[in-house]
Amino acid sequence: MTNPHLRRYVWDVPTRLFHWGIAGLVGFSWWSAENSHMDWHYKSGLVVTGLLVFRILWGFVGSDTARFAQFLRGPVAIRAYLRGQLAARPGHNPLGGWSVLALLLVLVTQVTTGMFSVDVDGMESGPLSYLLDFDQGRTAAKIHAASFNLLLALVALHVLAIAYHQVFKRHNLTRAMVTGYQAFDAGGTGLARVGWWRVIVCAALAVAAAYWLSRGGRL
Repeated sequence: MTNPHLRRYVWDVPTRLFHWGIAGLVGFSWWSAENSHMDWHYKSGLVVTGLLVFRILWGFVGSDTARFAQFLRGPVAIRAYLRGQLAARPGHNPLGGWSVLALLLVLVTQVTTGMFSVDVDGMESGPLSYLLDFDQGRTAAKIHAASFNLLLALVALHVLAIAYHQVFKRHNLTRAMVTGYQAFDAGGTGLARVGWWRVIVCAALAVAAAYWLSRGGRL
């Protein structure tokens, strides 16, 4: 049984900053597009792109609970979790892990299609739109719009899952993502942390990628 008084560091600072940064920027990107502030929409999209590059890199070299290998688990683990037969562990549960991957994939689709999109008048275009003809750019724009609707659906499910855990399981996931701490029975096993030099390297690569894309993939 989980000891509510036993708390361990779970959510590292980079993961939390990514989580709340993406949440804010997606909302801002929607607002800027809806109000025809396409210059801000463009800049917001580039920042989102940089954050996604960082998170993908962090998923391979980051701290324990941030790594894809830790929270992407197979059907056996998912089945055991749904039956209540899986021992509690820090980080995402098996379903939550796959929901994170789904959100990341849709966000990657969003920024990728945005890079190639062209509006109806051909006036507002993504930095890589010159690589496609007008019709292809319009197709990218349509996919960009459709993937945003899918993103909204996934976000709604995400929020509902958080509410379910709060109400029925008494797990305050929102507080965990703010404070970085989550209560769980460590069973004598600690969580490994990584040096800040990894954060710096991943951040530098993310900024470089966003800058390169802002220049249309030109050096």
